[in-house]
Amino acid sequence: MSFWTATQDGVRLRLKVRPQARRAGIEGVVADRDGEALAISVTAAPEDGKANTAVIALLAKALDVAKSTISVTHGAAARRKTIHVAGDDATLAVALESWREAPP
Repeated sequence: MSFWTATQDGVRLRLKVRPQARRAGIEGVVADRDGEALAISVTAAPEDGKANTAVIALLAKALDVAKSTISVTHGAAARRKTIHVAGDDATLAVALESWREAPP
């Protein structure tokens, strides 16, 4: 199962987040218990939504979309998260598939 799925109004991403990392960044696609996940590290602590905010900011910059188009749909308090990105799924898919070879 791919780390992303097209939806009617965008894409859904499966993430594996590492909070309180030394460096923030998108590490690439990794194997997960349910298939693939996108590994992301953030320097923010996993408290009061700080790590979620950092994940959203990182993805928004990498995808060149507004932060308001990204929301956490599942796993807000967990390391495994599902994120929804609103927008044109075809355009987002091109960017996401390119991350398999070279994460931003």
